[in-house]
Amino acid sequence: MALGEGAGKPLAKYAAWRRAGDFIFLSGIIPVNPQTATIVRGYDDIPEAAQRLLGRSGEFSTDIKEGPILAQSWYVLESIRATIESAGGQMSDVFKLVQYFRNLDHFPHYSRVRKQFFPDAPPVSTVVQVSEMLPSPDVLIEVEATAWLPQ
Repeated sequence: MALGEGAGKPLAKYAAWRRAGDFIFLSGIIPVNPQTATIVRGYDDIPEAAQRLLGRSGEFSTDIKEGPILAQSWYVLESIRATIESAGGQMSDVFKLVQYFRNLDHFPHYSRVRKQFFPDAPPVSTVVQVSEMLPSPDVLIEVEATAWLPQ
């Protein structure tokens, strides 16, 4: 993801984000690059620096098991960061996250990644397991965010 892209153009007919007074509401962000309509499926789909940050081991069995959720978590949170910054804010302005998982066993992996984006105090959170996500079963996570950003 290039810096400043943010959530990009939605893959359907809805707003990626909207300001309402001092609040910024982000639609649920999934690990899909909106410019290419490709799903982040693992480490190879994110920048090398992010791979190192997430702990890519080079061990096939470990990377194939943990890589998809770690890479998708990073991509979604990086998209949120870029979108909030494009609106003039920063991640510390995000006060609420709603996280949807296909498998709640992925939450500890996601939580490790989230700590890198919110090192001081995490936002209030809701975590939900869902049976399916669009556009594909390869999508493991979706996150929506709300930020307070006075005008």
